[in-house]
Parts: sequence; structure tokens; C-alpha cells
Amino acid sequence: MPAITKLVPEETVFFLCDVQTRFKNAIFGFDELVLTISKMLKIAKVLEIPVVVTEQNPKGLGSTIPDINLPSLGPLLLATIEKGLFSMVTPEVKALLHERPQIKSVVLFGIESHVCVLQSALDFIEAGYNVHVLADGVSSCNKEEIPFALARIRQSGGYITTSESAAFQLQRDAGVPGFKSFSNVIKEEKDNTVRTLQKLLQYRAVL
Repeated sequence: MPAITKLVPEETVFFLCDVQTRFKNAIFGFDELVLTISKMLKIAKVLEIPVVVTEQNPKGLGSTIPDINLPSLGPLLLATIEKGLFSMVTPEVKALLHERPQIKSVVLFGIESHVCVLQSALDFIEAGYNVHVLADGVSSCNKEEIPFALARIRQSGGYITTSESAAFQLQRDAGVPGFKSFSNVIKEEKDNTVRTLQKLLQYRAVL
């Protein structure tokens, strides 16, 4: 039987890949993508999950879009890293992870699914991490590329999931004191979750 890989907050880092200002008018479902990312950052704050952000050539492509409220993360924002490498697995990221040997899982979201997200996922998998890619948290300039990228990640041992499913895996227990805060985020984001699923998952085969 294949190994069962579960998300555990203390062993997880969120990775936000290259959601920058110059991409806004080029990426399919960009506004819905940002909604998913904003929801995941709220989840990160509730469950105290660290976040790493990368920006591809920010001098040319701009910084992370301001609709994504990175300052709200406080110390949970481990780093915002400039990169030329398409993969997020840069020397700086390797160093951050080396300092945190308890980390086993990466939750990955951002753009583009068939370029930086794909190459990041493959590198994280190769490095021994469990990689969970949010199907409603990635996109590309050409929507037709997305299902092939997700399939490639899955073929390589990554896990394709959704933002709400990943969030509930991380929360795990409705009986703990922090569940009310978690539940409030899920309720606040309900309409956005429906909107993003309807927009972003319509072209993405599960198998």
C-alpha cells in the first residue's frame, strides 16, 4: 500500500510562488487565485503556520500584489525571496528549511502552474518533502496548461488537493480551543471559496 501522508501544522510550511503585479492581467482567474491565497494566509495565522514567499525577477515583474496582505503575517512570514531560478528551491530556501528539520510538508500555491509551481514541486519532492499543491490556488497564462502541470506533479509523487481540504486537514480537530477562529475564517470565506472553485477548477481534471 502507498504511504499515507497527512498535513500536520508543526511540520508544514506554506510556499507562495510569484504572485506579482505584472502578472495581474495575464493570468487566468487571477482575482480568484488571490482570494484563495488570502484565505490561506488567514489559515496560516490561525494555525501558526510559517509562510515563505518568492518573487521572480521583481525588478521586471513587480513585487507581490498588495491585495495579498503579507505584513499581516508578522513573524510567520519567514522570508520574501527574490529569484531568477524558476524553482522556489533556491539556496536561501534550502537554508531556511535546513534550519527547520521538523518540516516535512510543503503546501504550494501561486503561478505559473506549468513553470515555477511545477519545477518547485519537483524539486521539493526530490529533496524528500511531501508536496501538497492547491488546485484552486494555482494558475497560468494559458488555462489549458494547468491540468497537465497538475498531472505531472501527481505522477511524480505530489498531492493535488484544494484549499479548504488542506485547511481542514491542518485543523484536524473541532474540539480544540482554536477551532472557533478557524471556523470563523471558513465561514467568512464561504462565498469566495465557491467563486474560486467554480472559476479555477472547471478546467482541471482530477485524474
